[in-house]
Amino acid sequence: MKLYAPDNSVLMEISAIERKGNELVVKGKVFGAMPMVARLKPAEARKGLKLLGFKLSLFLLTFLLRD
Repeated sequence: MKLYAPDNSVLMEISAIERKGNELVVKGKVFGAMPMVARLKPAEARKGLKLLGFKLSLFLLTFLLRD
């Protein structure tokens, strides 16, 4: 999976998302060269859910079906 910058360059390429205890571990490369391992804790995921509004939540339900 790739995340893109506003200029359509590859910002981050995610190679794996794994569970380690109660955390999610995201492995990949930043800017195509720097290896990165990031951890997402449950409390931070809950904070992220608060960023979603009603309209964005509806959009996310159909996001994978869009082209």
